Amino acid sequence: MKQVATGLAIGSELDPALAAHAVSKAMQELEISTANAVILFLTSEFASNPLPAIRAAAKAASCTQVIGCSAPGIFTQEDWVLDAPAAAAMVFSRNITLEPVIDVTDASWILAITAPNAINANWITASGLRFGGVSGDAIGQGPFSVWQNAQGVAQGHIQTRINRVKIEVGTSHGLHILSEPQLIKQANAHDLIQLADQPALSFLQDVYQRYANQSETTLPLHLLMAVTADTLAELAAGHYQLSAVVSANEEDFSVTLAKMPQTGQYLNWGLREVEAAQAGLKLTAEHLVRDLNSEPDFGMLFSCLGRGPYFYDGIDRDLAVLKQRFPDMPLIGFYGNGEIAPINGVNELLQYSAVLALFASEDEMAQ
Repeated sequence: MKQVATGLAIGSELDPALAAHAVSKAMQELEISTANAVILFLTSEFASNPLPAIRAAAKAASCTQVIGCSAPGIFTQEDWVLDAPAAAAMVFSRNITLEPVIDVTDASWILAITAPNAINANWITASGLRFGGVSGDAIGQGPFSVWQNAQGVAQGHIQTRINRVKIEVGTSHGLHILSEPQLIKQANAHDLIQLADQPALSFLQDVYQRYANQSETTLPLHLLMAVTADTLAELAAGHYQLSAVVSANEEDFSVTLAKMPQTGQYLNWGLREVEAAQAGLKLTAEHLVRDLNSEPDFGMLFSCLGRGPYFYDGIDRDLAVLKQRFPDMPLIGFYGNGEIAPINGVNELLQYSAVLALFASEDEMAQ
């Protein structure tokens, strides 16, 4: 018997009943009248006053364990929504429960969601293997950007344990690697100055021109990423950090990064690419199924707003990949301002990535 189902409700105008409708669709599929818990994602139209929709969802579920956030876009396996009022709900029944936690003292998996104005590096890197994302709305503010127990939370972030399931989490960065690793010889704060024996910008221009097969071309800074790690072995194993390119500085041929590079690290340049993104997500999904040792019962996806339909020319190809691989799997997620996942055992705030979590019920695995 299924323990998880989703519902999606899309409207032409702001209406709290959309949340109740999304929950009711999921409950009808599960054939239940009372839910154990609900994950509720609302589009940014609800951000200034989500409480009526949250209460409507709680009433429809006959439970107060409703957690979630507002975001620029939301989705289930059914469809994705941007630029329209909508609600997405994942409903849990039988033995699967959500347990909000205050202090995490072990290495268990923790669903972590934060509002943009409440991003806290100490919280992200605290105990627990955290996965989730940064919610968003038009201004990135407001006390109800994130909620649990069917009400907004003043601290702006939540952490929740999902009980009686096995969890595997992976990250797809969607990068085409443009260069061989280079030693960072000189860096100053956010400025990358010298790679090996060449100015950083000169090296970046050279590798991109070889990729584009053009003698003169403008760097697509919004698609370029710095891939860094402390050792060559970590780079090869995929245990690296990513940093967006902020600016290319022709006056001194340095490159300014969103995260501070460190002298002595190794760096590759990567390009966000449609084909690489889809191939990477397929590979991530297969690795998670292997580690899960079973087909998943449900999934969650936390995707960057810059990776969703805007990146794929109006189609969310990430969702298409997952629907093809897991045609009957309930899935929920949102497009946010950042993604959270452990990289090399350390929780990181990511950019332009997709974090996929797959879950298998312990009850099903025991049979």
